[in-house]
Amino acid sequence: MKNAAKLMSTLAHNDGFNQTTLPDIGIYKATEAKGREPLCYNQGIIIVGQGSKRVFMGDKVYEYNPDNYLVLSVPIPAECETFATKEEPLLALTLNINIGLLNRIISQMDEHIDHTLLENKKKHQGIFAATLTPPIKDTVLRLLRVLQSPMETSVLGEGLVYELLFRVMQGANAASLYALAIQNTNLAKIDKALKRIHSSYADTMNVDALASLVNMSPSAFHRAFHDVTASSPIQYLKKIRLNKAKDLLTEQKVRVGEAATGVGYESTAQFSREFKRYFGNSPSAYSK
Repeated sequence: MKNAAKLMSTLAHNDGFNQTTLPDIGIYKATEAKGREPLCYNQGIIIVGQGSKRVFMGDKVYEYNPDNYLVLSVPIPAECETFATKEEPLLALTLNINIGLLNRIISQMDEHIDHTLLENKKKHQGIFAATLTPPIKDTVLRLLRVLQSPMETSVLGEGLVYELLFRVMQGANAASLYALAIQNTNLAKIDKALKRIHSSYADTMNVDALASLVNMSPSAFHRAFHDVTASSPIQYLKKIRLNKAKDLLTEQKVRVGEAATGVGYESTAQFSREFKRYFGNSPSAYSK
């Protein structure tokens, strides 16, 4: 993926996330290594050109690098370790999972799909790593070359995004993406509940109400939620709130009390205790 890394570097001018002219495609860059730390992954696909990352979720470890890509069928709070240097920064292409596009691809593939992939529809995890196949590498290279030209991006970009998602759908472990697009699977139901959590994380959240939202019993909802996210609903909500609070402290420079209230905590003291336990530093240290 050396050629891919060179092309990615021309599109990544800054550390962190760099949006390209295609809405669903970005380039992530990191110029220094980072030890294991909590963060929240968005729903999407990450293909690395250079460097590597290691994700810790529950008792499982997922590594993605120029040989393996990462798929997150739902947003996942996890812990991550980054391997990068200033001379050889981490460079990765990120692809948002567009459900409309996913459904279009599945409808066109339908008669060719091995439907036994979905027989175990009750257990599909929200994260998996898979080997980067030659067709995926080829599509990524062509997409990155097209992104160098505004005109080529306008004419060819959307078609290549479609092709890239199709290639991933043909890869190992893609059953989770099929399950995401099919409404009666547990993964699709949990995705719907997660969207409610992410849109209303500062509100009082009732787990039974979330279960009712997706037409599941509370016990079945808890089991399915843990299968997908490796967390209970309450643990997941807490991690989302704390990650959102960190963003408020570091990006918007709000005060600790404002951050606590902004993400749904009634007690600043409790917020500070849980924040330090999760991130290893106090909220005031992050705000500074």
